[in-house]
Amino acid sequence: MKKYERLRRSLRWLELPLYRCVYRNLRRITKIDQSLLDVGGRKSPYTIGLAAKVTVSDLPREDEVQKALNLGLNQQLIEFIKKNRSNVVDVVFDDMAVSKLADDQFDGLVSVEVIEHVEADGDFVKHAARTLKPGGFFLLTTPNGEWVRNVNPDHKRHYTKSQLETLLSTHFDVLWSRYAVQDHAFRRWGLRSWSPRRPIRTISSMFGNLVGNMMLTFDNGREYKGRNHLVALAR
Repeated sequence: MKKYERLRRSLRWLELPLYRCVYRNLRRITKIDQSLLDVGGRKSPYTIGLAAKVTVSDLPREDEVQKALNLGLNQQLIEFIKKNRSNVVDVVFDDMAVSKLADDQFDGLVSVEVIEHVEADGDFVKHAARTLKPGGFFLLTTPNGEWVRNVNPDHKRHYTKSQLETLLSTHFDVLWSRYAVQDHAFRRWGLRSWSPRRPIRTISSMFGNLVGNMMLTFDNGREYKGRNHLVALAR
């Protein structure tokens, strides 16, 4: 494990609870040396520490919305990933809605907060199924709750639980889906970005995430209906 990975693991309790939720689920279902595709993963922080061979795919960062929202990949980010990640075996440009990746290539696929950015979501799911080996898993998250308004300029739609299950069921068997992160003031604190130039905001964000992660640890798998971060597992 490289220095950057050790640092990120040491900060896991201070990062977004969603990342820890994804990591915990991936750790349960991913076997040693399995191939894992992270669609739209950028730095893929939630795969740090997994004993898997990770491929990160994403769109090239080109338009102003992508730049403003820190979406997609550029050459600088690709070089950073290759230098600082020990379990990332490849980084590729790919649009899953029209993916050129080979059939039956991966044991598992994870997509964190991506599907809401995709216009052709049915094609996205179709190609996700195509790239998986028989019996492969698909772990998917989307940030929307039952009541959240669409305020992100790059979000194409919001999904309720039933809508997401219907979409996935066109090509997968949905094992489970649930709202995994409770909405509270501490969660909203944690959404603030970190910056050494804004230490108070950074500390409040870390504290908010710490509280959120503690709640995630002791929730005993409780589902927070109508809340945030819908997570689904399908095969």
